[in-house]
Amino acid sequence: MTLLQAPTVRADRMTGLPVAIVGAGPVGLAAAAQLLERGLEVVVFEQGERAGSAIRQWGHTRLFSAWEYLVDPASVRLLQGTGWTLPSGTPNGHELVELYLEPLAAALGDRVRYDARVSGITRQGMDRTRSTGRAETPFLLRANGVDVLARAVIDASGTYTSANGLVAGLDDTAPYVTHGLPDVLGIDRARFEGKHTLVVGAGHSAANTLLALAELEGTTITWAIRNASPVRVFTGEDELEGRASLGARVQQLVAEGRVELVDRFEIDVVSDGPIVDGRRAGQPFSLQPDIIVAATGFRPDLAMLREIRLGLDEVVESPRQLAPLIDPNLHSCGTVEPHGVTELAHPEPDFFIAGMKSYGRAPTFLLATGYEQVRSIADDLAGNHEAARLVQLTLPATGVCSTDAGSCCS
Repeated sequence: MTLLQAPTVRADRMTGLPVAIVGAGPVGLAAAAQLLERGLEVVVFEQGERAGSAIRQWGHTRLFSAWEYLVDPASVRLLQGTGWTLPSGTPNGHELVELYLEPLAAALGDRVRYDARVSGITRQGMDRTRSTGRAETPFLLRANGVDVLARAVIDASGTYTSANGLVAGLDDTAPYVTHGLPDVLGIDRARFEGKHTLVVGAGHSAANTLLALAELEGTTITWAIRNASPVRVFTGEDELEGRASLGARVQQLVAEGRVELVDRFEIDVVSDGPIVDGRRAGQPFSLQPDIIVAATGFRPDLAMLREIRLGLDEVVESPRQLAPLIDPNLHSCGTVEPHGVTELAHPEPDFFIAGMKSYGRAPTFLLATGYEQVRSIADDLAGNHEAARLVQLTLPATGVCSTDAGSCCS
């Protein structure tokens, strides 16, 4: 086992150690830029081969927001020093990565470590039960068998690799089930063309998939939702023009009969065939598609944090003080109040979960919200405690959010 950056014996064991950031997506890289701007050194761990590895998986999908809502101010300042200029228009995921994240990661240089999957985080020499001297003890992160010490940790690893199942609490690994946003008109086309596809989920990921499927010849489309109406998609009261347009187009497909909507449907079991058995409005009901797209959202993977003292809401799985601000039963993307280090705090000092993962199972996340999170965290770690607690953010007035891709509502 190799141990990097082992401190010499001294009163302050944190001296000279970087802030460790897990995830080289938009929020993780923004955290690095914000910290560097305040004179704090960082190390970023990315389990993929390149920055934005999760976004690349749904890169064919166009985002709802213009570029101005998709970039972090400190990151822009860092990039402008390299001659970078802000693109125009509304990008898809691939463009967000190629025109913003890749240049940003390049500007951060060897501070970003790729193919570096963090398998565990703890305090050096401690498990979660030990309290004496805990706040003064460095964090230890294990990535691919190498241990690295850090003065603080920001987990911005997202949720895209941890999808919800078709049946609550159960994982779906069958070959006829796909999660998230498949590239229906691209590399996945042969899998869907001429088939009967069942799309499960009442959010904008489902809507994107429905629109793509409707462009394929000879394709039968069934859309199953638990609610009585897909209001989260059909709503037209949305300053994010792309999302309002998306809902109107899906509503037209349903009205024309191109998409069969099966509402009030709760899935009990999925068996080979595939056969989807459940209840519609309380009565037994079955569907037998060729393939299933589970657009059922995501949840945080907390396995690497078992030795960290977390303070999570029992329902949403977000930090407890954040949970009532992001409850999807009460809030949309645009009605989430600005929040920062106070709401993101855990019982573990100097440990934070930021970005999509901080929202737990709530789908109300906007990239701009994540950028303000890490701005606040960076100020706090730099000792600017008053600035850290002055959180301000102006968001577009959105309709409703949905369980969607990594930056679902952005």
